[in-house]
Amino acid sequence: MTRKAFLSKNTPIPTTSSLFKQALLVMLITGFVAGCGTFKFEKDAENVKERGGFSSGFGLFSGRDETQTLNSEQELGVNGFIWQATLDALSFMPMTSADPIGGIVITDWYQSKGAPKERFKVTVYILDKNLRADGIRVSAFKQELTSSGWQDVTMSPQVAIKLENAILSRARELHILTLETQN
Repeated sequence: MTRKAFLSKNTPIPTTSSLFKQALLVMLITGFVAGCGTFKFEKDAENVKERGGFSSGFGLFSGRDETQTLNSEQELGVNGFIWQATLDALSFMPMTSADPIGGIVITDWYQSKGAPKERFKVTVYILDKNLRADGIRVSAFKQELTSSGWQDVTMSPQVAIKLENAILSRARELHILTLETQN
């Protein structure tokens, strides 16, 4: 039995070039994640006391005490491994907002030099304090430049899934590295 897919008149048919561009974006993001170095995520007690709870900016990722783990409840409201992996994966994109307590990372629009007529934006929701596959949700958005300005374009849900998997893989790597340094 053959399954037929019907598209509405308003649904654009993905072209080979648009699928290629989406695959290229996923490969770029995965490459950035794979190329990221090892970060130690430790609590700097003096800075936390001085600032009334948190060290400035993304300074949460440095410190002296090697016995601290990435998932310190005094520092983050979410899983620290997923948080760091998310920042690693999206480091090439400009950040609009990064909330370690609420677990939301929102990027600004990113345009690659190779494709100036399209741009991407990503929102990551970290949903759990545990390192779990269902502890993260990624939303990816794409726009293309037309004669009437930037127009939203439907992206394949596979892009968000692949980004989620890349973040979770990096989070597992960070967790394993932390366990190895503790032993």
